[in-house]
Amino acid sequence: MTNPTPLHSRHRTVLPDWLALYYKHPIELTHGEGRHVWDADGNRYLDFFGGILTTMTAHALPEVTKAVSEQAGRIIHSSTLYLNRPMIELAERVAALSGIPDARVFFTTSGTEANDTALLLATTYRRSNQILAMRNSYHGRSFSTVSITGNRGWSPTSLSPLQTYYVHGAVRTRGPFAQLDDDAFTAAAVEDLEDVLGQARGGVAALIAEPIQGVGGFTSPPDGLYGAFREVLRRHGILWISDEVQTGWGRTGDHFWGWQAHAQNGPPDILTFAKGIGNGMSIGGVVARAEVMNCLDSNSISTFGGSPVTMAAGVANLAYLLEHDLQGNARRVGGLLMERLRGIAATVPAVREIRGRGLMAGIELTKPGTDEAAPDAAAAVLEAAREGGLLLGKGGGHNTSVLRIAPPLSLTVAEAEEGAEILEQALRQVTSIE
Repeated sequence: MTNPTPLHSRHRTVLPDWLALYYKHPIELTHGEGRHVWDADGNRYLDFFGGILTTMTAHALPEVTKAVSEQAGRIIHSSTLYLNRPMIELAERVAALSGIPDARVFFTTSGTEANDTALLLATTYRRSNQILAMRNSYHGRSFSTVSITGNRGWSPTSLSPLQTYYVHGAVRTRGPFAQLDDDAFTAAAVEDLEDVLGQARGGVAALIAEPIQGVGGFTSPPDGLYGAFREVLRRHGILWISDEVQTGWGRTGDHFWGWQAHAQNGPPDILTFAKGIGNGMSIGGVVARAEVMNCLDSNSISTFGGSPVTMAAGVANLAYLLEHDLQGNARRVGGLLMERLRGIAATVPAVREIRGRGLMAGIELTKPGTDEAAPDAAAAVLEAAREGGLLLGKGGGHNTSVLRIAPPLSLTVAEAEEGAEILEQALRQVTSIE
């Protein structure tokens, strides 16, 4: 018998108060196809957030659903204690694509767990619990990853197993270096890094950085900044962890990995990934050169990381992405969408900045005529866009005043134009009231 109590009431009764929901009247998504999803009332939406950048190729992609169904019909679970053909096949592909020499791959169930593993590897390899992280960053919600998250809105405790030092440079248009040109900005950030290292006692284990900050509002430094950091890190023996949970798999259009915009001094020592590779299935992972990956001297397994079903989904999804050049589509369609958004922004005073790369765009809202964040306006635009049939994300530093756009990478030109039109109407509707 169906429970007659509204689903939202049931959610509030049995789930934590801090488990956030979008919208004043939260919606239940029941199914999807391509770049669209439907709610329980039959309303159809163009999805510009893709399950928080997780539905990377398309909703209900036949190639992925077929792979999942066929694998589930054979065996659903075995753990890493047994040879696992889909896991080995996906690891081979990821290792080859990573750009890291002599790469080893370890699969997890989420980006949080992937970053947690990267921290375990780095601190063990370097025999240090000191970590460099970027201001405004987000790396997950485990005890260790919360402690390196430079965003108070996502860091519920100051207790930490790590000693974290925060470095400038990840936010180009705010902070003490904002008025500098790109070269001077990079030089100032490198100088800040050197100064921070002067405060650390002994050897720092690693720098962890998102090439484009996700939860932080799709902010990024000038190209080459992390490559410049790499020179300093290498001199001190410090590892570089590139958190590619949101930037990986070609989403930025210009590059397959975000770190490749900073590649003048080689690849990172450790790369973490998740979200899009599973197209909705729970896959995360770590890539590291063998010397670093094999530094653990105790036994370990993963019960659910590398599950045959999720690995089969990843193999099929990655094959589809490469065969259909979705990175190229992100570059082409994302470029058109970005131009359209900038055209809108020029006539909407509340839009402070359009930023991002490929199909990863952020719209920062401020109170017109000021540089003060406008989180209420961002929330109102989110609501108005949903009413118009468009789902967006939200984030941005400590004030959530940035609209986040990250649709499936198969987005068409027509869908990009449709989404931009709905978004323009929502922005004008809300900002005219403001």
